[in-house]
Amino acid sequence: MSNREAGMAKMQEVYGFSYDPDDVGGGFVDVTVDHLFGEIWTREGLTLRDRRLITIGALSALGLPRLLEIQFTSALTNEELDEEAVREIVVHLAHYVGWPLATGLNEAAEKVIARRATAANTES
Repeated sequence: MSNREAGMAKMQEVYGFSYDPDDVGGGFVDVTVDHLFGEIWTREGLTLRDRRLITIGALSALGLPRLLEIQFTSALTNEELDEEAVREIVVHLAHYVGWPLATGLNEAAEKVIARRATAANTES
């Protein structure tokens, strides 16, 4: 399997969607799919959940709540985390990234949890 194929498959597994770099201009998506997902996310030594937690920590430290929403949504959908674990991550990381950044982290977590609750109620 090529890095492109492996990367697209891993991106689909991680996020529930993938991009074909041939459909997107520029080289950024090429590197994202071929290298980040085709070589890094597919390495042995860490589970998908481990990588997700590391990524959540890094995104929290960088103050990127929109990207955290994607991570939390995927982690809950893939059952790598449950809502209690997501909320515990917020409390834990607040002590490492600081309260201002944790505010965005908490907002992202609660948005995702509320969105899932609304979807569950709609399905019922």
